[in-house]
Amino acid sequence: MKNVYLLIIFTLYFTNSKCQNSENLTEYIGPKNGSLVIVGGAMKSEAIMNRFINLAGGKDAAIVVIPTASGREHYNENSGFAKKLRALGATNVTVLHTNDKKIANTESFVKPLLKANGVWFGGGRQWRLVDSYKNTLTETMFKKVLERGGVIGGSSAGATIQGSYLARGDTKNNQIMMGDHEEGFNFMKNVAIDQHVLARNRQFDMFEILKNRPELLGIGIDEDTAIVVKGNEFQVIGKSYVLVYDGSFFSREGKLLKKLPEKSNLFYFLGKGEKYDLLNRKVKR
Repeated sequence: MKNVYLLIIFTLYFTNSKCQNSENLTEYIGPKNGSLVIVGGAMKSEAIMNRFINLAGGKDAAIVVIPTASGREHYNENSGFAKKLRALGATNVTVLHTNDKKIANTESFVKPLLKANGVWFGGGRQWRLVDSYKNTLTETMFKKVLERGGVIGGSSAGATIQGSYLARGDTKNNQIMMGDHEEGFNFMKNVAIDQHVLARNRQFDMFEILKNRPELLGIGIDEDTAIVVKGNEFQVIGKSYVLVYDGSFFSREGKLLKKLPEKSNLFYFLGKGEKYDLLNRKVKR
């Protein structure tokens, strides 16, 4: 009987250790905790904004808006997206901005982020967000929001900054795909995100990045459309489409009879409600 008890204890210990090790080995492309709402620009949809508010915890949740990408020196508390949030009933919205990395690295500056359960990055040029916040205490606090189960969202520049590779990050113009700023905030790992894709006929621009960085997953998001990312899955919401560049092809009517280009030139569209497996890089049926 004693040997039986020892065997049971050993089995439970081994199984538990194996599960813990398996969990530690699990790779998360999106945030392990919390969510991302990544919008392709020109956002008009109240449904997308309401999804962000709900993921933050509702209309009384503490939300911080970061308008820095648009390039102004100063912003008032009722400008841009902050005004839209308040119009939808959000009661606890703070605008946080600096162009000075030294200020962004101070405890006094990050105070609004200590209890925030939602952060929103506005549009403009994504490299400005890098110049102000990358490798500072502020960037650390952004990630703390996700760790405690909050949400980070953004539109246009505020979408691209959430990837690991910073598409269109050049300070000269927004047409250079691989520029003088190449590192985003890495809320999504091994991913490059483009925006305004169909509205501006940008659907072929991602190939420049992928030719040089083939390990990356390319995601292009059209206007007034978003992906909601949790862990290793995203779902499409909004009125248009998301383009996926994973070296494969997907079609709801099959692909066996289609004449497709080379693997390096493939992409496909996902529409409202469709889901994608980020870890295995395939559409979820």
